[in-house]
Amino acid sequence: MGRLWYGFLVMCFVVQAGAALAETTDERLQRLEQTIENMKKHEASEREIEGQPPATKPGESPNVQQLGAQGQGAERKYGSIMQGSGKLIYARPFVSNPKAIVGGYTDFEYINRRHAGGPSTMEVHRFVPFIYGDISEHVKFAAEIEIEHGILERSSAPTSEVSLEFATIDYLVNDKLNLRAGVLLLPVGKFNLLHDAPLRDLTERPLVDQMLYGVVLSETGAGAYGTFYPTRQSKLDYEVYVTTGYNGFGNCQAGSANANSLNPTNCPNAINERSGISGARQRTSPIGAGFDNNNGKAVVGRVAFSPFLGVEIGGSGYTGTYDPFGNRRLTIAAVDWTLVRGPFEVIGESIWTYVEDNNKRIDGSACLGSNTANVAFSHTCPQRMQGYYIQGNYHFLPEWMTRLAPSFFRPEVSTFTTMVRWEQVNTNLDQSNGLGERQRVTFGVNYRPTEDTVFKLDFQYSPKEIDTNNNNNRIHDRAILLSAATYF
Repeated sequence: MGRLWYGFLVMCFVVQAGAALAETTDERLQRLEQTIENMKKHEASEREIEGQPPATKPGESPNVQQLGAQGQGAERKYGSIMQGSGKLIYARPFVSNPKAIVGGYTDFEYINRRHAGGPSTMEVHRFVPFIYGDISEHVKFAAEIEIEHGILERSSAPTSEVSLEFATIDYLVNDKLNLRAGVLLLPVGKFNLLHDAPLRDLTERPLVDQMLYGVVLSETGAGAYGTFYPTRQSKLDYEVYVTTGYNGFGNCQAGSANANSLNPTNCPNAINERSGISGARQRTSPIGAGFDNNNGKAVVGRVAFSPFLGVEIGGSGYTGTYDPFGNRRLTIAAVDWTLVRGPFEVIGESIWTYVEDNNKRIDGSACLGSNTANVAFSHTCPQRMQGYYIQGNYHFLPEWMTRLAPSFFRPEVSTFTTMVRWEQVNTNLDQSNGLGERQRVTFGVNYRPTEDTVFKLDFQYSPKEIDTNNNNNRIHDRAILLSAATYF
């Protein structure tokens, strides 16, 4: 209130400036002092009427009652002193100034495989809340809480999962440089960054992403990202982070400088032919509740170049030690591509993984590496893996559907998509004709009433598959999948 009166006073002073020119300096000063005194008296009377504590006089310290009337400014300066004990639960900045947005997605799946995978299943595979916050002009927050197989009350197979998939604090500087820290979605290929069920046109994630780096790949770390515009039509994006790294040896940590002090039975190789490297991810590791197993840190990054709208080529790299002593290095290289022309789209990835000395157990002895009849499938210990997928999409909406039911089939938001995806992965290039080689072709069609919601029908045929329920025999397999997913 006081500031308003002083502003009004200045305005009055300017308006009367012409008349005041005829007055002496002393007369003008006396008039000004008298006006200020009148304003103070008027403000004090208003405070008394409104029940507010009187303003402090010059040189006096404000009392608690006066500070309480100042609201958030006083709370920030004097902290919890300004809050009564019972009100401390509300002493959060977002209570009086909300900034967060809550959303998410969910998906329902029906899967019926002929051989591998057991009986047909129906479930809400994922329920995933998102939280986004604009803290200030330069500080942003984003988080995803993933609940998988949430109907399960206790651990079983598959296990229920509640995890923090990502949670990042961003400090925005400019287009070319922004800082990020927290639980990060790692830019190993493009699919890991765009894996949400409503975004995918097919129900299941590609085998190469599941097995050769373990989508969804999240690690704790920090780094930077940004965008450059080399020309008016081209764009260059980058991300680079330092993170914790994989844990490649089960539930063990180095207790001494001597690897022979660790028992291989209690410290098995977590990277194997059956599941690839997905079991060594930080978010699935039993070591220290997912913390790192050594002092080494990993470096990961991706560069994506778009020469013009509709074309993008990306390259990714990851390297870091994965054993408790920080001596064995895991390296991943990936190439991804996106080509869009009218209703046609071609996407895909190719990934190479090298796990140094994974053919040795933790004590340095030879790991079981052959697929003879007396060697368990999950105990093979490969060093080299490779795989890729390529997928073609065609988007369409028949005009007769729009004429028949215009409120359901709207050209501006609705679309059908047909897809075909070929994928091949080998989790054990060290051995020819091993059980690590798998192939799959998927045909699908989906309908999106809007871009945020999709209903999918897929048919899979796997000319090279493993029957995990029957002695890991090599088989042909078929599957039908139905799913629905939506953002909310």
